[in-house]
Amino acid sequence: MTPVVREVAERKGERKDVSKGFPEVKALVFDLDGTLIDSKRDLVLAVNATRRHMHLEALDDDVVSSYVGDGMQKLVERALGEGYTMAHIEEGMAFFLSYYREHMLDNTVTYPGVREALEALRSRPLAVLTNKPVKFSRAILEGLGIASYFRRVYGGNSFETKKPDPLGMNTLLTEFESAPREAMLVGDSIVDVQTARNAGTWAAGVTYGLGSAKLTTLPPDVLLDSLADLPACLNGNATR
Repeated sequence: MTPVVREVAERKGERKDVSKGFPEVKALVFDLDGTLIDSKRDLVLAVNATRRHMHLEALDDDVVSSYVGDGMQKLVERALGEGYTMAHIEEGMAFFLSYYREHMLDNTVTYPGVREALEALRSRPLAVLTNKPVKFSRAILEGLGIASYFRRVYGGNSFETKKPDPLGMNTLLTEFESAPREAMLVGDSIVDVQTARNAGTWAAGVTYGLGSAKLTTLPPDVLLDSLADLPACLNGNATR
């Protein structure tokens, strides 16, 4: 059987004993793309439709995936590459948003274990904090039937700054009346880990997401093969 917890990070001389769980954690904040939902195919199709609109060749799926995580504006800018004017970027962005709005649920699904985890954790304050625009995020959560699990959903345009700036996380800590060490941010990328570090919260990473390969450069406190393993990890029933 694959261990629930793959890794525990040491930072600043602190090492969390996973066998004791995280009894202090009350609030859980989740990234969206690559953590709760597998949106890779729809993002790739939207990016390449945009590139065709701009008279460019399609990009490989993995290349597009490597551009995800810092919001849609950055995704489009990276997909178009260098040498484009702001007018070109705005045109590409407008096309991308229009296309993605119509097709964002064509292939997107929740990852295995997500629904089980959310059901097991629903008594806790749960939130989504993503760099995807908030209207798209809420529409996807509604479309997949999991919006009701979350007390708050914040996107990349909900605040003046995006992750890894801690503004969104700090806002959630205030709204949930939680101290930083009473909260955990769960994500698939170093952007999520850095956000947790900046806010002083725990960080959990998942091994299956779009940005998971880079987590070795900034390890989270715990690394999970499935989100379904999170309740056991929090309760101290996890294995390494």
